[in-house]
Amino acid sequence: MEVKDKKSKKNKNPDDHHQTTNPCSNLSFKPTSDVKGLRFGGQIVVKSFNVRRARRHEFLRLLSLSPPPAAPSSTFSSITVYLPTNFTILAHTVWHTLTLGLGTKKSKVILFVFESETMKDTVDRIWPAEIPLGEVNKKMIRKLIGCEMARFKFRKGCITFYVYAVRSKGHIGFSRVNDLRMILESVVALMDFKDHTAMLATSTHERIEFPAPV
Repeated sequence: MEVKDKKSKKNKNPDDHHQTTNPCSNLSFKPTSDVKGLRFGGQIVVKSFNVRRARRHEFLRLLSLSPPPAAPSSTFSSITVYLPTNFTILAHTVWHTLTLGLGTKKSKVILFVFESETMKDTVDRIWPAEIPLGEVNKKMIRKLIGCEMARFKFRKGCITFYVYAVRSKGHIGFSRVNDLRMILESVVALMDFKDHTAMLATSTHERIEFPAPV
């Protein structure tokens, strides 16, 4: 523990990876009780804004990502993603206006890359389909007892991406490292989001939705 403490003093955010050519080169797994969760700073009101579980084609489109032609059908099958709801995006905009520009307009996208599709399916049955951002740490991340996570954080304009690699405690390596690498490289390559209103659905929809691929 002493060695880790010394390292943390040299780097205030050792788990944050913003500009790196090989994000997977330094995977650091920690128990879910110790891994860093979502951060809100002084924007306490943001904790009440909801995120919801996304469909596969939604997060692929958001990341401008598609599996390589020769990739197996299991590619990205162990990934769970939570996107902001329409209400969350609108609430961010209203809050920013009411506070005369002092309130944040930034939203959060959370991606979990599990070591297996079986683990993902098991966790999906435990985690809620929609949850306030302020409860993600306690009811999702900390609740996975017996697991370890490696955390990555990327700020892309008005959207902050949190990426967690999840494996069983005591396991060596990460079986889905190729999926994780593609996800991280795609996030790194994204341009900053200046306006997230393009993610809003039409007035006849309740959530952010993208058309299914043809």
